[in-house]
Amino acid sequence: MMELSTIGKPVPNFYAQSHATGQTQYVDDVSFPGMLWAKAFRSPVPRGRIKRIDYQKALNVPGVVSVLTSKDVPNNLTVDLFMIGVGPPDEPVLAEEYVNYIGEPICLVVAKDQYAAQKGAERIEADIEELEPLLDPEEALRPGAPIIKSWGHNAFIYGSGTDGATPPGGQGRPYFQVKRGDVERAFQSADHVIKGEYVMHPQEHAPIETHVCVAKPEPDGRLTIYSSSQAPYFVRSNVANVLKMQESKIRVISLNVGGGFGGKVDPDIEQLTALAALKTNRPVKWRWTREEEFTVSTVRAGTKVYLEDAVSRDGLILGRKGRLIHDAGAYSKTSPYGVIKATVNLSGPYRIPSAYYQGYCVYTNKQPSSAMRGYGAYESTFAVELHMERIAKSIGIDSWEFRFKNAYRRGDVSVTGKVMEDAYLIEVMKEAARLANLRLPEHLLLMSSER
Repeated sequence: MMELSTIGKPVPNFYAQSHATGQTQYVDDVSFPGMLWAKAFRSPVPRGRIKRIDYQKALNVPGVVSVLTSKDVPNNLTVDLFMIGVGPPDEPVLAEEYVNYIGEPICLVVAKDQYAAQKGAERIEADIEELEPLLDPEEALRPGAPIIKSWGHNAFIYGSGTDGATPPGGQGRPYFQVKRGDVERAFQSADHVIKGEYVMHPQEHAPIETHVCVAKPEPDGRLTIYSSSQAPYFVRSNVANVLKMQESKIRVISLNVGGGFGGKVDPDIEQLTALAALKTNRPVKWRWTREEEFTVSTVRAGTKVYLEDAVSRDGLILGRKGRLIHDAGAYSKTSPYGVIKATVNLSGPYRIPSAYYQGYCVYTNKQPSSAMRGYGAYESTFAVELHMERIAKSIGIDSWEFRFKNAYRRGDVSVTGKVMEDAYLIEVMKEAARLANLRLPEHLLLMSSER
C-alpha cells in the first residue's frame, strides 16, 4: 500500500515558531521616517444629508497636516466588484452629499501622530439633516419605503448590465432568479407541503489584528501599500480605480494577516490611506481601533430564508420554492455576488427536480456587509439543513434516511443544469456516522452515489 506523506498525518505549522517567539512581522511593525497618521471623521447618524462641514478647528490642532474631503478623491464613487462588471458604482470613498450608516467616513484627518489625528477628527463640526433610516431589509422592499439608492429601488437590479438603473428591454429584476422544471406541477402532485423560515443575524469577524495599512509614495511616482489584506490584487485594482492610477504603478505587499476570515478583503482602508499618502507626499499609517473594527468594518450579512417544499409520501423532494433576503447594509461591496452564490445553493447537495428561487440583495442604513467564511454557502446551508430536519420530522421519517434518499448521485442534474460527476454525499454521511459511533440501518449502508 502506498505510504502517504501528508494525508492523515499531523503537519507542523510553518509559521508557528515565529508567531510564538514574536518574530512575525505584521503591518503595524512597518514604519518610515516622517510617517503621518490618519483618522476619520465619521457620520453620527444612520441616514442624513450633509448641509455643512467645517474642519478649520481641526487644522488648528498642533500636528494636523491636512484634512481630506470628497473633493480630494479623483474618483469618489466606486463599487468593489467593478473589475467583473458589477455596478453601478454606489459607494463614495468619502461621503459627499448623503451619509448612509453610522460611522461612514466623511473626512480624513492626517497628522504627525495618531493622537493629533484623533483630536483633529473630534474638532470637525458637521451640520447633518437626519433623515428617516431604513433598518429592516423586508421593510425596505415594501411599497412606500424611503428609497436610498439612486436607481430608484432598495434592491440590487440583476440582469441590467452595469448601469443598474435602466434594465435593457425590461429584463432587469430586483432579485436573482434560479428556475428549473415545473415547480407548480410539483406542488400540485405533492403529498406534503412543508414551509420554514430561517434567520441569521449579522456577524463580526473580530480578528485579533484590526485593519492596518501603511501607504508610501516612492520617488519615481509609484505607490507601495503595506496591508493586512487577504486580497492584494483586489486592493491594487480598487486603489488604482479610485486614484485614477495605472495598476502597474501600485505595489501591494500583504504581510502576515492577524486574522481575516473574509473581513480583510474590502479595500476601504487602503483606498483612504493611499489617498492621504499621495496628497501629502509622505508615508501614512492608519490602524483601526477595536471600536472601528466592530462598528464600521464589514460583517457577515444578516439573512432571512423562506423555504417551501413539495414532498411525496415516500420521502422524495419533488420541488422547492425559496426566497432569500440578504441585508447588504448601505452599499454593494461584494453582496450582489454573494447573493448569487447563496441563491444557487438553496438546493443544498440534494436532488430537487423542480425549483424556483429568488435572492434579494437589499440595501439598508447599516454598516455594509461583505465576505465571511463560507461566503454565500453558509447561509444557504444553515437554512437548507434545518429545513431538511423539519421536513423529516413533519412527515415522520428518520432524517438520515431522508437525506440518503434525496442525496445527489452521479449523473443527477443540479438546479443550474450542471451534471453531477463527483457526487459523494452518501459516502461522506456514512463516514460521519461511523466517526460519531452511530450505527446506520443496513439498507442505508448499502447505498452509494453510483446510480
